[in-house]
Amino acid sequence: MKNLIKKIVKENNFVSLSGNIAFAALGFIAFLLLTRSLNIFAFGQWIIYITIATLIDLLRFGLTRTAVVRFISGIHKFEKQSFIATSLVIGIIQIFVLVLVLWTLYYFFSEDLQNSGYEYFLLFYPFLAISNLSWNNALSFLQAEQKFDKILIIRVINVVIFVLFLIINRLYFNFGVQEIIIANIFTNLLASIYSSLKGWDGLLHIQKASKKVSEKILNFGKFSIGTAIGSSLLRSADAFIIGLSPFLGPAAVALYSIPLKFVEILEIPLRSFTATAFPKMAQASLKNNITELKNVFYTYSGAISLLFIPILLTGFIFADQFVWILGGSEYKDSAILLGNIFRVFCIYGLLLPIDRLSGVALDSINLPKLNFFKVMIMMTANIIGDLIAVFAFKSLIAVAVVTVLFTLTGIYLGWFYLNKKLQLNFSHIGIAGINFYKFFFNRFLSVKLIKQHKF
Repeated sequence: MKNLIKKIVKENNFVSLSGNIAFAALGFIAFLLLTRSLNIFAFGQWIIYITIATLIDLLRFGLTRTAVVRFISGIHKFEKQSFIATSLVIGIIQIFVLVLVLWTLYYFFSEDLQNSGYEYFLLFYPFLAISNLSWNNALSFLQAEQKFDKILIIRVINVVIFVLFLIINRLYFNFGVQEIIIANIFTNLLASIYSSLKGWDGLLHIQKASKKVSEKILNFGKFSIGTAIGSSLLRSADAFIIGLSPFLGPAAVALYSIPLKFVEILEIPLRSFTATAFPKMAQASLKNNITELKNVFYTYSGAISLLFIPILLTGFIFADQFVWILGGSEYKDSAILLGNIFRVFCIYGLLLPIDRLSGVALDSINLPKLNFFKVMIMMTANIIGDLIAVFAFKSLIAVAVVTVLFTLTGIYLGWFYLNKKLQLNFSHIGIAGINFYKFFFNRFLSVKLIKQHKF
């Protein structure tokens, strides 16, 4: 039994999942503290700031991360160092551009954007970009190497100190949005310093950066960055458009973010499984092992979908209670509205695994262009739908329904593109998912029987 437990604990899926659970649990605590430390308007400002910051982060690292993970899986050590160092140099150049653009915009438009949340982004994001470059670049290297235990360390450093600050702030100081942003920047900086000291970010090998490698990264990244932008906008366009509405504004952004937090919770296992699935599918693709690639796709899609079903069913039934836990008493006047939005997101959650895995599969078989097209079509549908929902219907529930519709579009497109290359069978997803859990159950049962026999 001990050997089985040790093997499970060391298994990449378990390490990745446990790491993401720990990270998300801390993030969840931070979310609860923020909803209770800031009034609805101030919390809406924070959501606008952090949503745009997350979008730009995905843009920056979307240019390099997917390419780095794919290309350094299984290559020589020197080549790996060259890729990660080149990725760091690209990140430094990005920061120079961001500083120039954002602070210029802040100089001219800060008064017009006052108290909106957007002014905080223009002023403080360049500092955040500097502070989070090294640890994000390290994640690319560590994911390719499947060293998920080290990824866990970086994320814990980043989040634990921030959560401690929020607890102390809640108890004693009651600082506002600006001070919370500065604290967040500081914790990112600590994670980056740790990554640099460990030599994971490429800084020690920066002399190995090369133009040839940068061309290779950027040639792949020109599509993956578009995919990253589109994927982020799929999640963040709702907040942008709601925030711009004169009928809804920052307060509505705060309301909408409460049930939306449930989606972030669902993405904990989803990120964990996709983080381990991508290198496996990439390696199978590089070896031209189509059978293995399809097996990985079926297994991960089926396993995550089956995992989600009981979670989503519970969420659908107890939506009102979940909303109260997430938002607290300040949101009780909107409890019915938020509960209904929560239930729509439960339906959305059931669609997430196949949509996300189809995109990962397209990247792994070196078809980022098709994944880019898929995400762009979804993003366009989402933005158009959000504009209609916000400005025509003035309805937050309609915004959530749009999320379900564009995800269905994404599933269709992803399956269509993959099926042309891999000749997939939809029924194999459910079968592979069941077999995944049967395998672990049978191993556990056999070890238990052996232990009983010994005694």
